[in-house]
Amino acid sequence: MTDRVTVHVHEGVADVRLNRPDKLNALDLATFEALARTGDALAADASVRAVVLSGEGRAFCAGLDFAGFAAMAGAGAGRRADDITAREPGRVTNLGQQAVHVWRELPQPVIAAVHGHALGGGLQIALGADIRIVAPDARLSVLEIRWGLVPDMTGTAALIRLVGEDVAKELTFTGRTISGADAVRIGLATRAADDPHAAATELAREIAGNSPDAVRGAKRLLNRAADTDLAGQFLEESRTLGALRGSPNQVEAVRAYFDKRPPARLHRSRLTRPPAPASRATEAQPNASTRTRPRRRREHPPRVVLLRSPLLQAHPGRRRERPHRPGQGARQPRRRPEAPEVAS
Repeated sequence: MTDRVTVHVHEGVADVRLNRPDKLNALDLATFEALARTGDALAADASVRAVVLSGEGRAFCAGLDFAGFAAMAGAGAGRRADDITAREPGRVTNLGQQAVHVWRELPQPVIAAVHGHALGGGLQIALGADIRIVAPDARLSVLEIRWGLVPDMTGTAALIRLVGEDVAKELTFTGRTISGADAVRIGLATRAADDPHAAATELAREIAGNSPDAVRGAKRLLNRAADTDLAGQFLEESRTLGALRGSPNQVEAVRAYFDKRPPARLHRSRLTRPPAPASRATEAQPNASTRTRPRRRREHPPRVVLLRSPLLQAHPGRRRERPHRPGQGARQPRRRPEAPEVAS
């Protein structure tokens, strides 16, 4: 369809390939645009019943183009030219997110065939597919943390959905690279195959042989059951990345990567600090200025009678409330009976 993405349709199966083999299919603006346009075109093509998504050459996708990061390392902080929180009318995603989410939105099933590297944004593109078939020796990583960034191409929602919260956090916090075999073991990939493209094509043909209406309906229902508030999640991804990108810590992470040294430990940026939560006491008990009604007071408080006992005399602050009985005076203290006289 473009020089960045190629499409060939045969017997109802669309073979979609990232086409920058000299760059390991690294992502640039033109690739994002090509992926989004390709997905929109396939969604409108009734002859397509299943899609195989792969990469030309030695890798599925090595992530974002290194040239952009090299420029950031040399230019320093403050590069935030584009507003990544902007959305086109009717979209819940920005362009980078749409390059991934378009495959989940596609009514036809999408099978990603992953070989070589699937790093950072490249992994997130694979996560946009319905099924992932990987080579056992493929290399996958949520690499963004190494650049001082976060997964911002719908990856946070997909990771939680596929591997659970704890594993998703481990992969994201460490940026660790795992093999295709390990990806299958933890649920990040569906299954492994020595030739993932051939296996994905065979599966796509099997799916294409079923009722297209039933297959599309099943995908819609399964997506609906799994998805939560995606619009809010995707916007929060963009806001968080916008706060990080070009910040001193993030630029230092990029420079350290190219210098092959550990990054300097900088102070935590205010850009990513969440607002302080209100205390439970404050939430549960409003102050006097926020009360809408005054406290109700009793018009006739009970009469208080001091009990004259040695215990209360030793502790004069103690008192006990007794209801006052009409027609009765104050209660007289109880006298100790005198001992009877004994005749001698």
